[in-house]
Amino acid sequence: MQPQKAHIPKIVIKSIGGGLLLMALFTMAWAGIASGGLTGTGHWIILVVFGIISISFIIYGIKMFTLSKYFTAPTNEKDKAEGKRLSIWYGVIFGAEGIIIPIVAGILVYFQKGNFVIPAIAMIVGLHFYPMASIFKRTIDYYLATWTCIVALSAIIATIYDIAPEATIFAFLGIGVAIATSCYGFYMIYVGKDMTSSAI
Repeated sequence: MQPQKAHIPKIVIKSIGGGLLLMALFTMAWAGIASGGLTGTGHWIILVVFGIISISFIIYGIKMFTLSKYFTAPTNEKDKAEGKRLSIWYGVIFGAEGIIIPIVAGILVYFQKGNFVIPAIAMIVGLHFYPMASIFKRTIDYYLATWTCIVALSAIIATIYDIAPEATIFAFLGIGVAIATSCYGFYMIYVGKDMTSSAI
């Protein structure tokens, strides 16, 4: 049976597809940071596990873009306005994140605290989930924000007090944040399946 158009805006399905592609990229980026702090078998296990997860995100992301053609653009003025509002705030949050990260990194490097750059980036990533939770009314963002901030704060404290070698701290941090992005990706797949199933 061919999918039929459902009363779900096309942009929502495309957004899920785009989000999955981003989660694939971010998951592998943090997995790369983690693997850089590991040696031997652990190095490859991290890359393989998160690599498989990222590939699944890419596959489902492409699937969402393919299925989006069976959905229509919003015609209701209220829906259009809401979609525009969400897009603006989404852009503001990511724009702010994109500005804050290089500024913080630059300041840390200037003061010869380069070993704090990656943990600081992780903290910024964690904090950005909080406004996302409020704007998009998603409870999962609060959990992911808290988890990521705890992981980042732990890495910062470990760096300050020299609790563990830098490589170990980066491995811990990379795995922790990669778990968060993976959970977000799996959540997107769940939501995407639920939405698109109504069009079958």
